[in-house]
Amino acid sequence: MKKDIHPDYHTVEVVMTDGTTFKTRSTYKGDKMVLEIDSKSHPFFTGKQVLVDTAGRVDRFNKRFAKTRKMMESRRPGSEEAQETESKES
Repeated sequence: MKKDIHPDYHTVEVVMTDGTTFKTRSTYKGDKMVLEIDSKSHPFFTGKQVLVDTAGRVDRFNKRFAKTRKMMESRRPGSEEAQETESKES
């Protein structure tokens, strides 16, 4: 085997999201690995889905959709706005 081509394989302490720790061996560069998400907090494993609104994207979508909804409702034959438009044209 060639020397100095393999990464350093050493003992690492892993800290889970709930604070529990365990030791394993890894090529991770540090001595301690802190997890941001694991099986105790990930929605796939917990069955709980949390909607994360990144930078107001849901609000932006709802605003745009509201404009479209108003436009579509005004085109609908039975709507009040459509009847007002038809009466003005007559």
